[in-house]
Amino acid sequence: MQLNRDLKRFSLAALFCLPFFLILTLSFDGRGEGEGENLASGFTYQLALPGRKLSFPADHASHPDYKIEWWYYTGHLEAESGKRYGYQVTFFRFGLRDRQKKIKDQPALFTDLYMAHFALSDLNQKKFFFRERVNRGYGDKAGAATDRYLVWNEDWKVESDGKNHLIQVSDRGKSLRLRLVSLKAPVLHGQNGLSQKGEGEGRASYYYSLTRMQTQGEIEVDGKKEKVQGLSWMDHEFGSNQLREDQVGWDWFSIQLDNQTELMLYLIRRKDGSSDPYSSGTWVNPDGTTKHLALKDFRIEVVERWKSSKSGATYPMKWKVTIPAEEAELEIVPAFPNQELITNRSTRVTYWEGAVRLTGTLRGKSIGGTGYVEMTGYAGKLNI
Repeated sequence: MQLNRDLKRFSLAALFCLPFFLILTLSFDGRGEGEGENLASGFTYQLALPGRKLSFPADHASHPDYKIEWWYYTGHLEAESGKRYGYQVTFFRFGLRDRQKKIKDQPALFTDLYMAHFALSDLNQKKFFFRERVNRGYGDKAGAATDRYLVWNEDWKVESDGKNHLIQVSDRGKSLRLRLVSLKAPVLHGQNGLSQKGEGEGRASYYYSLTRMQTQGEIEVDGKKEKVQGLSWMDHEFGSNQLREDQVGWDWFSIQLDNQTELMLYLIRRKDGSSDPYSSGTWVNPDGTTKHLALKDFRIEVVERWKSSKSGATYPMKWKVTIPAEEAELEIVPAFPNQELITNRSTRVTYWEGAVRLTGTLRGKSIGGTGYVEMTGYAGKLNI
């Protein structure tokens, strides 16, 4: 994955990807440990290192001194009619200042590329909808404010009015207008918000979540509008040089249990199929206190698999998750299998991201919940 070389063969419009896989691939440029300087431009992006203290609401805003940044929302919604939906809305920024001399079109202004995803899962009819956007970061087309929380890509946007997060997306008869309010303080993953992804200085990102957000608003499906309510999850992550070349994929879980507990887990997969030791997670108690989970603290067993008729990729499609210290045994099942995204008109990355439900036991009592799972790297190596 020599990005400097590969970029010569693809247009800038091809630099569009999903959140975790974007970090996995575009942040790796083949340089040695800790190196952040691009010799063509002389600009150096900052690395995610120990010592930074995240502050809110200021850190909801953009961090242009870091190369990769994204704001990610998923949730489960119920309409007044009783119809149920899962949704994903993601905005992300890819910094290009370190390659500025390679860009011929307005190099002084074109410093960032902005991408966005909008996916909707109809949980009753088991239908999946996805749209994507890519725009250069100059003018009013797309951008992210540094002095307040506002990120936009054309008429898609997410912003904060101080208390609520406001999401607005629409495309081809599908739309969401949502107001989200966090019921818990931000959860800092890793060590005080520094999430290490691999061995070596700077192989990390700053990463936090709002794990339980009360959600209300309006959904439009095929021209019909309904009021909705539900629960959402928000992630924000930024860094410059996270993962190593032998790390080829990512399985990420966000879980909201019915007893006000939340769980984030991710497995970084190596080329040999093993889980990287830097895989980890976070357990969030009902009162908002948290516990960091190292790889040794949890087990994820694949129970079933599903093969996509479109891509030919085979994905895990049912899991058993065990966390011994919390006496938690959970079974996670997708709402339906075909929540795969094939982004042929952008980076040609194929991945799975979808709504899930879970059942199980927690400290000997039955428990249920909902969540989202993201899986990358099962359809082959990123071809850029």
